[in-house]
Amino acid sequence: MDIQTQQYTVILFYKFVRIDDPDALMRSQKEVCQKLNLKGRMLIANEGVNGTFEGTAEEIEGYKNDLRRDSRFSDVVFKESKGDGQAFSKLKVKVRDEIVTLGVGQLDIKKDTAKEISADELEALYKKNEDFVVLDLRNDYEIDVGYFDRTVDPRLRNFRDLPEKLEELKKYKNKKVIAVCTGGVRCEKATCLLTKEGFTDIYQLKDGIHTYMQKYPGKNFKGTLFVFDNRVMTPVVDTPDREIVGECSFCRVPCENVMNDDSGKLSVKVICCAKCALTEGKHLRKYTS
Repeated sequence: MDIQTQQYTVILFYKFVRIDDPDALMRSQKEVCQKLNLKGRMLIANEGVNGTFEGTAEEIEGYKNDLRRDSRFSDVVFKESKGDGQAFSKLKVKVRDEIVTLGVGQLDIKKDTAKEISADELEALYKKNEDFVVLDLRNDYEIDVGYFDRTVDPRLRNFRDLPEKLEELKKYKNKKVIAVCTGGVRCEKATCLLTKEGFTDIYQLKDGIHTYMQKYPGKNFKGTLFVFDNRVMTPVVDTPDREIVGECSFCRVPCENVMNDDSGKLSVKVICCAKCALTEGKHLRKYTS
């Protein structure tokens, strides 16, 4: 069976749990993934795991069953979307200091992270027209191609920039704030920090934007979801009338194509249409994971 006829699945998951021997878990996870022919990436730290893999439906199911046999991960939540067999070019399983880098030292996730709000509860807030804002903790280019109504965008180039944005976010301290990110892992850490900074009415979207988009396609999340694999974008659930909210950085036409701009000292991601990719292409290259 060739790649066009096989059905592929991409999974996204994380778990904050004490890992006493990250290196041992790294070796065992690499072995399991290689046995199942999975590609993707996984970060392992003392604080937990954060992973995304692609494989056939059967291979992914085998991986999920294997991971859940470990009591530390028996309740892990997997977010799934349709793959194409080419979402990742290789397998990477690595040990890091953090599974998502914020750089503020050790946080007590169980004690200080914000209360969760489900996709259903968030949709109900919109329907009741309650007074709240959505604090999007993703990188700026992710938000540029898809975002919730009532979004506050702190314009983070990287998640670790959040501590520098705390002063300008202080005006929301006493407002109802719903923190969101792709799958939930960034919210877990960020809301710990925001709670310590005095945010009094803060929540986090349970299982992330991905889960909301599956349950409520075409509702209060506009555009598409940026993903850190070779698909780059996914509508999660495709709808014929899906709105394109991204704009080409150069000519401002509706666009969802993200490229790397290498014109400065640091490479940055920009939205660029096909026409401008030709005329401005001197410093641009295709984004890949």
